[in-house]
Amino acid sequence: MATKKPLPPTPPELTLDEILARFATDEDARLYLEAVRWQNGRFCPHCGNANEARIYAITSNRKTEVRPGLYECAECRSQFTVTVGTVFESSKIPLRKWLVAYYLLCSSKKGMSAHQLYRMLKLGSYRTAWFMCHRIRYAMRDAFVTEKFVGTVEADETYIGGKAKNMHKAKRERLGIVRGRPGPESHKAPVVALVQRGGKVRSMHMPRVTAYNLKAVLDQHVDRQSTLMTDESVSYQGPGASFAGHQTVNHGAKEYVRGDVHVNTAEGFFSLLKRGITGVYHHVGKQHLGHYLSEFDFRYNRRTVTDGERTIDGIRKAEGKRMMLRRPKKAS
Repeated sequence: MATKKPLPPTPPELTLDEILARFATDEDARLYLEAVRWQNGRFCPHCGNANEARIYAITSNRKTEVRPGLYECAECRSQFTVTVGTVFESSKIPLRKWLVAYYLLCSSKKGMSAHQLYRMLKLGSYRTAWFMCHRIRYAMRDAFVTEKFVGTVEADETYIGGKAKNMHKAKRERLGIVRGRPGPESHKAPVVALVQRGGKVRSMHMPRVTAYNLKAVLDQHVDRQSTLMTDESVSYQGPGASFAGHQTVNHGAKEYVRGDVHVNTAEGFFSLLKRGITGVYHHVGKQHLGHYLSEFDFRYNRRTVTDGERTIDGIRKAEGKRMMLRRPKKAS
């Protein structure tokens, strides 16, 4: 059995100077990634072989173009590096820049724009930086959610998008929005968040906020023995009846707290989310909103740990995830 290897020391409070010194070369970045991903020993990402005696390191050689960190599995005869089977696979971006970007995105409370990373890391183009950030966000997402929230759970919704008055005239007319009058929220993207008191948050983009859609989300993520906290929206009345308790506050009557009945925790998460999208990202397409929600969920759920610990957790979540800009061509 492989011996568990200690993780590389990580400063509790990271600074840009410490990050750049730690990942000064691609070799340093590769060794760091190997220590994080293969803490329990190397394994083959192709066949799953974890017997290190059957995994051989191939000596690097510039003349024969054998790159450092190449291994071969004696079981399936496949070659691999530490990046295979992760979001780093087949990327032409230097690995040291990948890990610096990981640190910056995990430690920035309201996120970091792709254009900022493009300038700071001197990447090839804005498009490269944008796709790089999306792959990191994809890695941050929880692949499968099996554990339901228990206890007191707050549920609330918000709408992400710009003001109708700033829209192009043609788009306002297409959506039926009349200037000077409050129009429908159809131009905005609904986001529902479930927050376990003192615990984690799960946010999701929904096409419409209806009782039917909310019931499906609550049944999937919240235990029936929990107490649900919502506002006075009628969409929660039906789904809320199936839980052990359902308490509401009337925002329309300026009631925001009544004892321990409130949705202020969810509102606080929405405040952070909107500040990040408005102040950092400026515009988020509906088709990509889920990736940004994964990023904010990830940081919020690890708000009590250091930047270094949060980043190591993010790197580990890259395991088994692959995101491609285009679908691979089918073999003829």
